[in-house]
Amino acid sequence: MIGRIRGELVYKQPPFLMVDVNGVGYELEAPMSTFYDLPLQGGEVTLYTHLAVREDAHVLYGFVNDGERSLFRSLLKVSGVGAKMALAILSGMNAEEFARCVQSDDTAALVRLPGIGKKTAERLIVEMRDRLEKLEMAATGTVKMVPTPGEVVENPVSDAVGALMALGYKPNEASRLVRAIDSEGLSSEEIIRAALKAAAK
Repeated sequence: MIGRIRGELVYKQPPFLMVDVNGVGYELEAPMSTFYDLPLQGGEVTLYTHLAVREDAHVLYGFVNDGERSLFRSLLKVSGVGAKMALAILSGMNAEEFARCVQSDDTAALVRLPGIGKKTAERLIVEMRDRLEKLEMAATGTVKMVPTPGEVVENPVSDAVGALMALGYKPNEASRLVRAIDSEGLSSEEIIRAALKAAAK
């Protein structure tokens, strides 16, 4: 089991990223909450990881802190919730916001996330209520950032649309959310963050 990796951030294109650890490139998938805290390409990063072994692939997921990873693992135990939906949840709200939704029975906020219908939202609230008490929702980040100059973003708007589609939004919906943002001068991560905030309203 790979529990944590530390190395150089080779590239980041939500929801995918690669970390070079002593010459070995680890490809990972991560929620947007992790992307917001990543350093520039070439910077050093430390991520907590979860390895999912499937018949057709081994998929490594990366998280900014252990609390985020614990929530991801708990979400995977909920009936009908897979890794893609768990990443969408963590991309649309942080651990504290999710906990508030569960504690206040706020299905409406969960339904606004891509791929989550009313029945799934109700199941999440029922099944996660007890589990949340056992999770430590630590707000401390563990990403070690060493900024390096020269990050090149070719087209942050199309990158943002692609990332939203990877999170489960339909192409026309992803385009609509991004078009609604004043994206001039913003990075793809900033556009995605603004689009996700707008979608949650």
